[in-house]
Amino acid sequence: MDKIWLKSYPPGVPHDINPAQYRSVPHMLEESFKKNAARPFSVCMDRWMTYGQLDDLSSAMGAWLQSQGLEPGARVAIMLPNVPQFAVTMAGILRAGYTCVNVNPLYTARELEHQLKDSGATTIVILENFAHTLQSVIDKTPITTVVVASMGDLLGAAYGRWITFAVRHLAKMVPAYDIPLTNGRKVLTFTEVMSKGASLQLKPSTANLDSTAFLQYTGGTTGLSKGAVLTHRNIVAATLQAEAWFTPALGRVGDLAKVNSIAALPLYHIFALTLCLLAIRQGSHLTLIPNPRDFGKFIDVLKKRPFHMLPAVNTLFNALLQHPQFKTIDFSTLYVSQAGGMAASVGTAKHWQEATGSPMIEGWGMSETCAIGTNNPVTATSFSGNIGLPLPSIDIAIKDDDGNSLAQGESGEICIRGPNVMWGYYNQPEENAKAFTADGFMRTGDVGIMDEHGYTRIVDRKKDMIIVSGFNVFPNELENVISLCPGVVECAAIGIADEKQGEAIKVFVVRNNPMLTEEDVQKYCNDNLTGYKRPKHIEFRDDLPKTNVGKILRRELRTPTAATK
Repeated sequence: MDKIWLKSYPPGVPHDINPAQYRSVPHMLEESFKKNAARPFSVCMDRWMTYGQLDDLSSAMGAWLQSQGLEPGARVAIMLPNVPQFAVTMAGILRAGYTCVNVNPLYTARELEHQLKDSGATTIVILENFAHTLQSVIDKTPITTVVVASMGDLLGAAYGRWITFAVRHLAKMVPAYDIPLTNGRKVLTFTEVMSKGASLQLKPSTANLDSTAFLQYTGGTTGLSKGAVLTHRNIVAATLQAEAWFTPALGRVGDLAKVNSIAALPLYHIFALTLCLLAIRQGSHLTLIPNPRDFGKFIDVLKKRPFHMLPAVNTLFNALLQHPQFKTIDFSTLYVSQAGGMAASVGTAKHWQEATGSPMIEGWGMSETCAIGTNNPVTATSFSGNIGLPLPSIDIAIKDDDGNSLAQGESGEICIRGPNVMWGYYNQPEENAKAFTADGFMRTGDVGIMDEHGYTRIVDRKKDMIIVSGFNVFPNELENVISLCPGVVECAAIGIADEKQGEAIKVFVVRNNPMLTEEDVQKYCNDNLTGYKRPKHIEFRDDLPKTNVGKILRRELRTPTAATK
C-alpha cells in the first residue's frame, strides 16, 4: 500500500521499528534496570524509587509468584492505582513468566466479577481500599490467592506507616472487609509477599515475543468488556513506537533519562501503561499521581519540580484549566501536552495553549492497539483537530463495510495493521472473526477520513452517529463547535427519537457561567451549524457521566433515567 503519511514524518523519526531486538518485555525491562540502577524511576508523595530498587522488588514479587506453583502464562490480576506497588507488581508478574490482567480499581462488583471470571485469574494484588468490592464477589471467581497492599507500603518505614494510618483512619478511605478463606483461599499482605520473595531466587522467564503479556480489557463504553490479548511483541513494539515518536520533543531536555513525565492517567489504562514502559525504556522517571481528581494536591505536585510530558484526556486538561491555582504552575519546560483516550475538543485545546504556551498534541488508539495508533507530530506548534499520522511500522486504511479500501478523501471505517495490534480477544472467536479484515487489518469502529498528507480525521464512532431527516450527523463535530461557545466547559451530543425527523439532537452542557441560557447556546449553534445539525434540545448538567479514565459515556445519557440523575 502507498504509505503517503511517511512524507509528513518529522525529521529523525524512523519509518519502522524492530521489536525483535528484544526477546520479551522482561528482556527490555531488565536491560533498563541494570543500566539505570542508580537513577530515579518514580516519585510518589515525595518518596523516590530507583531503578535498582524496582529491580530488587519486582524480582522478589516474581520469585514469590513462582513459588506458588502457578502454571506458565497464568493470569495475575492487578487492582492498584498509581502507586509504586503497581510497577513492582507488573514487572514482577512479567519477569516471572505470567500474564498481567489490569483491573480498574473503581470497578463495581459486577464489573470486577466479570473480568476475573473472564480472564481466569487465580491471583490478585489489590489495594486494601478496594478489597470490600472483591469480598462481595470472590466466591464467584477463580481467585485463590489475594495479596492486599496498603497505600504506604513502599513509601518508607515511618512515613509509609503514617500514610497508611491516615488513609485508613483519618480519611476513612478503607471500607471494612473480610475476605473469606474458603476453599483453601490465601490472603497475604504486600509486605509479607515482599519479605518472602526477597529470600527466593527468581527463575528467568521463558516467555517469548509471541507469549501473552497482558489481557487488557476494553473500556466497556459500547458493551461488555472484552480482554484484548497483547503479546510481548505488541508491548515492545508499542514502546519503541512511542520512543521514536516522542523523542523529537523530549530530546529538548538533553538527556532523555532526565525527562519527568506526569503519570496522572491510571497505569491500568493502556495509554498510561505504554508511556510508563517508555519511561523505563528511556531510564527517565515518572511522577505518580494516585488521585488526580484531587486537583489542589495535583497542582501542588506539578509546582514542585520541572516536568516535561503531561499525558491527559480532554476532561483532565479542562479540569486543570478551570482550577483557580492553575495559573501558579510553571509550564516553561512542558514539551509535550499529549491528549488521548478520547477526542480532544477545539475549545479546550485553544485555552490550554493560550494558558501554557504548549500546543495540545492529539493521538488516537485503543486497548487493542497498545494505546497509540496515530499521533500528531510532537513538533507541531498548534492543535490540528485531527488524530495525526500512523506511528512507525503501522498501516492505516479507510475501508467500507465489506473490507474494501476506499479512495483517499472518502469517509469509512479506520482500520489498522501493525506489530502493536492485538492478536485478538480472549476466548472470543466470534468477535475475532468480525474484528479483522481478510487482509489483516483490525476494524476499529471509528469512522474517519485521511487527507492527501496522511493525516486522519475522526468523524465519529459508527454507532454514535445521529440520523436527522436522512442526514448523517456526527456528535464529535457538534461537541467541538459547541465547546467554543463562551461559558461552555464541556458538552455531549446524542440522538433521541423524534416523530418528524427520525432522530433529534440533544446536547448536554456543563457551564462555568450560570448566566448562560439555553437561548444563548441555541443562538451560538444557529450561527455556527447548518440547520439539520442544530440541537433541538439543550439540557444543563453539573457534570457528565464518564468512565474512570474520563471518556464521556453517551450511552448513559441515552437512558431514560439519565434525566433524573
